[in-house]
Parts: sequence; structure tokens; C-alpha cells
Amino acid sequence: MKAAAFAYARATSVVNALELLAAHGDKAKVLSGGQSLMPAMNLRLISPDILVDIGGLAELRGIAVRAGVLVVGALTRHVDLLRSTDVALHAPLLRDAVGHVAHPAIRNRGTIGGSLAHADPASELPACVVALDATIVIRGPTGERRIAATEFFKGIYETALSPDELLVAIEVPIADQGSTFFFQEYARRHGDYAVVGLAARAVVATGRFADLRLGFFAVGDRPLLAAAAGRLVNASVTPALLAEAATALANELDPQEDQQATAAMRRHLATVLLRRCVAALLARPELEAGVAR
Repeated sequence: MKAAAFAYARATSVVNALELLAAHGDKAKVLSGGQSLMPAMNLRLISPDILVDIGGLAELRGIAVRAGVLVVGALTRHVDLLRSTDVALHAPLLRDAVGHVAHPAIRNRGTIGGSLAHADPASELPACVVALDATIVIRGPTGERRIAATEFFKGIYETALSPDELLVAIEVPIADQGSTFFFQEYARRHGDYAVVGLAARAVVATGRFADLRLGFFAVGDRPLLAAAAGRLVNASVTPALLAEAATALANELDPQEDQQATAAMRRHLATVLLRRCVAALLARPELEAGVAR
């Protein structure tokens, strides 16, 4: 299939992009990397009247550390995240996750801002920014606003962005001393959409979690910051306690059933990832199998 007819405008600046969005409202779509947008248009899942191309806006690219925050421009490509020494040092979870995003051709064009704005619940990066307690920076006609990543995703392909706003950057707190990370997903083949995935950030001190943020994806209509993680913080993690947390997690999830997996399968795989994550972060492999030490 081919996309329905549409107009095209190439923005010359962020201000110009906002003017175009204000003029066309919800009839416009922003084009950055286009790796999700163009297939959706070709399948006639969406049919915008006009595409506002922001791909040439250098002001929205780049990675920098400022005042204890890693700032990533919205047009930063997946491949840039993979290659960045700042990302590897301060937010390695992003680097680890991007290696699972589709294939090199997609990673060479796709952008972090496009991935977040698209808000596919099976995508890796939305769960990562939730786990990292990141802030989404948005610019609109009345100025700039910042939204916690946990509040940004509203449902399947739905975010807190208004039609006349643009996602311009992501701010990630620099990892604290003792921070450690975990990323893993189940997919039928490498590069396929995840059946279930987990992006986690923890602070470990004297063999215990001082903090633990578990961002699950492909288990609901948006990335989930699991409340069950709270059971494992400031506690001596035993197989029994981990089993309680796994049960709480399964009760917390509301996964979809589709051609890839049943809801029950997704719940089960999520609890398996929880065990693997805790065992890896605490360097206690016996916990993965639920064996008493």
C-alpha cells in the first residue's frame, strides 16, 4: 500500500516548526527519523494532511552533560546513543537498550524523540526513560515545559504532547555512585518487537537495594514503573521475598493478548525477568532460580 496524498513542509527552525504545527493542528504530523511514521502512513493507519519535517534542525541534535544532567536532543539518532561516551558513562541503560532496537538501518535513521513521541508500548526507549526518572522537555506556542517521563505516556501511541507542541530534549539525571543497570527483553527474533521487556536502574549498597526502578514494556498500554519493586528496597532479599514481589508484579500487570503471546505468558515472562534482574543486580545468581542461600 501507499500513503494517502499529503503536503510537505521542511521546518527551518524550532520556531518555524511550531508555527506550522499551530497552523495545521491535529492534521499535521512531525517527521523526524520517519522509521515508525512512514510505515504507518503506508498502511493507512494514519493519514495526515501535512508532514512537518524537523530532520534538518541541528539545534535538536546532540548529547551533553550540564549541571548534573545528561541532556539528549530529540533528533539524536539511535546510533548516536550507541556511540556516545557520555551515554556509556552516565546512562548505559540507553546504550544497552538501543542495541535491541530493530536493525542497523533503522538505528541509523531513527531518533530518540521520535521513539518517545510515537509511544509504542512495546518500544525499548520509553521504558528506559521511565526507569531512569528522566524529564521530557516540550516546547509549544507559550514556551517550554518539562514533564516527568512517568507522566508523559498516556496510552497506546498517546502522550502528553499537544498537537501544537514539539518534543525537543530528554534530561536524564546522571547516575549516582553505586548505580547499576539491567536490560533484557524477550523477542521472537533479534530486532523484532518485544514480547516482554525490562529496563531497570538500581542503587546497591552493602548487598541491598537502596533504590530500584523497574520499567517494564510490552505488558500494557504504556511503559510500567512497577510498584512491586518497593518490596525489595532496604530489605534483605530472600527467595521468599522475591517470590512475593513476583506475585505482586503479576497482579499489577494488565497485558494485552495478541498473536505473539497470551496475557498469562506475558505475566510469566515478566516475573522471570524480575528474578533475572534482581539476581544480576545483586550478583546473587541463586535468586534467579529461587534457591535459598
